[in-house]
Amino acid sequence: MLTIGDFSRLSHVSPRMLRYYDTMGLLCPESIGENGYRYYRQEQLADLVRIQWLKGYGFPLAQVQTLLTLNDAALTEHLRQQVTVLRQELAVRQVQLHQLEQDILRMEGTEPMNDNYHVILLEDPEQKVFSIRKTIGVAQFHNLFNELRREAAARCLRQTGPIQVLYYDSDFNPEQADVEAQMVVAQDGPDVTVKPAFTCAAVQHNGPYEALHQAYAALCAWLAEHPEYRVCGPAMDRYLNDPHQVPPQALQTGVLFPVERVR
Repeated sequence: MLTIGDFSRLSHVSPRMLRYYDTMGLLCPESIGENGYRYYRQEQLADLVRIQWLKGYGFPLAQVQTLLTLNDAALTEHLRQQVTVLRQELAVRQVQLHQLEQDILRMEGTEPMNDNYHVILLEDPEQKVFSIRKTIGVAQFHNLFNELRREAAARCLRQTGPIQVLYYDSDFNPEQADVEAQMVVAQDGPDVTVKPAFTCAAVQHNGPYEALHQAYAALCAWLAEHPEYRVCGPAMDRYLNDPHQVPPQALQTGVLFPVERVR
């Protein structure tokens, strides 16, 4: 039997963390002496190695507890899913790093402000759209887009433009967003409406959706510099390419704020 000190020394995991694993039920000592000391079997080092291995790949400890019960075939599927998660996180970090480096250059006076984003005023034309409006979390957008495509196909509607999302909430809540997903279509038909033309301040975001807030920041900065305009309608994200066909770094998204001149 190994004391908690021996177990910690051999594994390079602190006694405090071993006690935490015990409280979570991840790795419990084989026995606890009358003096309160924890004792582990040497074979439990293999269990600890597996816990640290999964933790090192970014799995939360609550999920690790479940993963420890799986056979290799089932566990491999979770590992593949984690590869996708880490790749998405890496893409976001790369965008953040690039933005951080540019901000440092800008503050040093060697890089112009808003190098990534060029805000323009444009006339967004009238469009025929088939739409579905729901209150959902941002994480459910993918399912909403699939539903939009299915329902459009059931109505024999032909898509002729991008899918876009309008936000109707009075404040921002990524867990419960009142959104309308629209598909630009060619013909009239059931549930097809006309989105009116409007003047908008617009910017194109290049990169993963997780960094889309940077485009919103650029538009907010533009509004602060142009008080002669005010927002007069729901913001819109317009998806210019398909995330199933291009990597996150190559995604292109238009962000549009309907505006009107007030002075």
